[in-house]
Amino acid sequence: MKRVVLVTGGNRGIGLATAKTFANSGHKVAITYRETYPDSLEELGIEAFCCDVTSQEQVNQTFEQIQASLGTVEILVANAGITRDALTAITTDTDFGDVLDTNLTGAFRTAKQALRGMMKGKWGRIIFVSSLSGRIGQVGQSSYAASKSGLLGLARSLAKEYASRNITVNVVAPGAVKTDMLQKLSEEQKRQLVYISTASTIHHVKEVMKKKSLNYLDAMKKGQKPKITGSLEISPEVQAFHDLCEKSIHLIGAEEIADWTDFLK
Repeated sequence: MKRVVLVTGGNRGIGLATAKTFANSGHKVAITYRETYPDSLEELGIEAFCCDVTSQEQVNQTFEQIQASLGTVEILVANAGITRDALTAITTDTDFGDVLDTNLTGAFRTAKQALRGMMKGKWGRIIFVSSLSGRIGQVGQSSYAASKSGLLGLARSLAKEYASRNITVNVVAPGAVKTDMLQKLSEEQKRQLVYISTASTIHHVKEVMKKKSLNYLDAMKKGQKPKITGSLEISPEVQAFHDLCEKSIHLIGAEEIADWTDFLK
C-alpha cells in the first residue's frame, strides 16, 4: 500500500536519500527544507516545502499544505537537524538552545502535528533520526549529543502512548555518515568517529529505515509493548547494522545508502 511520507530536512544527505527511496517505491513524498531548495525532485514526484521546524506555526502551515496537495501524512521521518560544535566551556546558551530547539523540540513539533492525522486514520509510522553521538557522546558535541539522546526518550514515550492506535515510533541511530554535516567536523573529530564507530553510508541507514518502518512494525499488535530501536533497546536487524558500522574503519559516501522504506509497512 502506498503512503504519504514526510521527511523533514529532506533537501540533502540522509533525508534526501530517504525521500528518493520512498518516491522510487511509489509513495507520495514531501520534504521540508529551511534554506537550500533541492534540485532534481520534480521527476520523482517529490514535493518540497520551506519550513523551519523551530516554528510551530510554520510546521502547522506545512502540514496543511501537504494535506491539500498529497493527503494526510502517514509516515514521518523526523530528520531535520543542525550542529553547533564546540567544547562545552565555550558553547553559548544560544548555540546550545538552537541545537535542541531544532533537533529535539523540532522533532516533537512535527510528531505532534503528524499524530493528529495518524490517530484519525488509525495508522502511522514515526521514525526519529538520532545519532551514535546520542548514545556514546562525542568531544565538542555536547549540544548535539544531548539533542539526539533526547529523541530516544521522546520516542519511547510516544510509542507507549500511541501503540493502541496502530501508530509505531522508532529511532535510527547511525554512526558517522559521509554527508555535508560530517564535513563540518574537524579532521580529529572524524578520526575519532571512524575509530569508535564507523563512518557508514546513507545506503546502510536507508536499508535499516526501510525494514524498520514498513515490515517489522506491523508485527506489533494492540496492547503489546512497543519496541524502540535506538541506543539502549535494539532489534536484531538494527543490532546487525550497528555491528557492521562498528567493524568498519573507512568513510563511505552518503549516496550509497540503501532502501529503508520496508521499515514502514
